[in-house]
Amino acid sequence: MIGIGAGIIFVIAVILFFVFLYYFPIGLWIRTVAAGVPIGIVSLIRMRLIGIPPGVVVSNLVRARKAGLMLTIDQMQSHYLAGGNVDKVTLAMIAAQRAQIPLEWQRAAAIDLAGRDVLEALQTSVNPKVIETPIFQGVAQNGIQLNVKARVTVRSNLDRYVGGAGEQTIIARVGEGVVAAVGAAIDHKQVLEYPDRISKTVLGKGLDAGTAFEIVSIDIADVDVGKNIGADLQMSQAEADRRIAQAKASERQYAAMAAEQEQKAATQAMRAKVVEAEAQVPLALADALKTGNIGVMDYYRMQNIQADTGMRGAIGGAADGGGEAPRGPQPPSAPPK
Repeated sequence: MIGIGAGIIFVIAVILFFVFLYYFPIGLWIRTVAAGVPIGIVSLIRMRLIGIPPGVVVSNLVRARKAGLMLTIDQMQSHYLAGGNVDKVTLAMIAAQRAQIPLEWQRAAAIDLAGRDVLEALQTSVNPKVIETPIFQGVAQNGIQLNVKARVTVRSNLDRYVGGAGEQTIIARVGEGVVAAVGAAIDHKQVLEYPDRISKTVLGKGLDAGTAFEIVSIDIADVDVGKNIGADLQMSQAEADRRIAQAKASERQYAAMAAEQEQKAATQAMRAKVVEAEAQVPLALADALKTGNIGVMDYYRMQNIQADTGMRGAIGGAADGGGEAPRGPQPPSAPPK
């Protein structure tokens, strides 16, 4: 029993020892003293209690002081509690001092908290990077399409890095400028001969305004001739005009056919009326003979006149090469008694 009790006491002692070392980081305190950046043991214990790793603060504080930066523990603690990356901000401050670029802790912390890599931003400010653009398609005034690819060299603008537009905005503005410059050319050969006019035109537009970058240069990497857009548009317009003309012709044809059908219907109606009227003539003659309005001799004279007229019409039609002359209404074969 005594051996078991001693073992338990030993385990408890070991656990308490490690707990003591966890909350009382003696090793970190000795490291700060040795580095010439003394931090009180109470400050280290307070950091552990509020959830800040003392090793992160001590490492970056020693690193900054050795680089000549007078950063404080409170700055690093507040940035860590805000969710920032203390290591990157400290390294960015050291790099800015070495490159003689004015950069304050507040600005560097703001860039980091904005979700951007402050160290990468500083490196880009010192060493500009090249952005490869996609192929932009522009059409010159003679209708020839040109496919242009550019390389944009940019440098970070730390003053506008918070709230400034990113690379996608730069690419979009450069594409707009390239298309406008190609469209302003009268002939596509001018662009092929002097591609630098595109870069000069685009640079003159101030495309980096409101962005997190400063455009250093725009270089045209490649220019290829594409389709003949003008000819395609003319062909499309000609095809559209042909279809419109064909539709109008069909419309006129259908209108003429409808008018012809109406005219035929009207002619048939008139013929029906004439036939109906001709059918009433014999009845009218018979009624006139019955009532004594005309005599028998008058009737025979009328027949002679009709026969004479029909003979003359037949002679005239034969002389003209035509057919039988039109005949008038025929009276009954014999007058009623």
